[in-house]
Amino acid sequence: MSDDRRLDVLRAIVHDYVRTREPVGSRTLVERYSLGVSPATIRNDMAALEEGGFIAQPHTSAGRIPTDKGYRMFVDQLAALKPLSPPERRAIQTLLDDAVDLDDVLVRTVRLLAQLTHQVAVVQYPSLRRSAVRHIELVPMTSNRLLVVIITDNGRVEQRVVDVDPVDPAVVSELRVRVNAASVGQRMPRLGADLRDLAEHFTPADRPLVEAVTDAVRETMVEEVEERVVMAGTANLARADLDFPHTIGPVLEALEEQVVMLRLLSEMERDEAVSVRIGHENSYEALAEASLVTSGYGGSTNDAVARLGVLGPTRMDYPSTMAAVRAVARYLSRFLAS
Repeated sequence: MSDDRRLDVLRAIVHDYVRTREPVGSRTLVERYSLGVSPATIRNDMAALEEGGFIAQPHTSAGRIPTDKGYRMFVDQLAALKPLSPPERRAIQTLLDDAVDLDDVLVRTVRLLAQLTHQVAVVQYPSLRRSAVRHIELVPMTSNRLLVVIITDNGRVEQRVVDVDPVDPAVVSELRVRVNAASVGQRMPRLGADLRDLAEHFTPADRPLVEAVTDAVRETMVEEVEERVVMAGTANLARADLDFPHTIGPVLEALEEQVVMLRLLSEMERDEAVSVRIGHENSYEALAEASLVTSGYGGSTNDAVARLGVLGPTRMDYPSTMAAVRAVARYLSRFLAS
């Protein structure tokens, strides 16, 4: 597929099919696109593209539509992503700037991404395992119960109740200072190592309290059950049911299973800044007629705390979708860092 002209033909077919949902014929390409060659040459190029598996004929006497392989070639050949318009950028910044906490900003993010792309938007909560501690607060609740509040650098707030007897306010005060000194700015596994020796600074009588608090912090920062996602725009997918030749049911069922989405996002976590899985490239069979476009946020490409993205039919506007996902991820990263 080194022929630049055939690549131009493939681009034209993808653009036209995404816009119209109609199979594309050689006459359409001649009339709508300035490809600089004769209709006979275009027909030969389309035949070569079909032989290579980049386009297919859905039924006899119809034009051609892109295959998963054709979409992949189209996406891989995108030289650059077009920037969002100034109104779109202002809308993102205004909406996220008004958020009051992490839960609010993630809900706003998925709604915004669904509106921008007209697809299903999904945002993964920041992983505690990749988060650093911003502050730990210890709040005595009763004479034998202590509330441990852990605030991370990306805005997550986790609470754990520790049962110890007794709760000495003076010891709690000293422990609060020492546990923050050992924890702030640290991620696992460094955090675990720094907390391990904290009990040595306290008397044997006070060590059970210290160990209970440090155990709660370590267990919270490494536990798996915190992994979850927020979604919006399922109605967009339902309106696109014509783009799923077989049935949209399995796709909707996959969206309901958070573990499926979390696994897919995890599989893409080491990919490039904007990653695209097309059709059968998805490991989950129910999504064989869908595409997933994601990007990491909250850190560098290889050190993002989580991912966000959109899911829709393979017949999607990839350049615009990829640009929107990248832009929203960058704005969200800046918001969390502020």
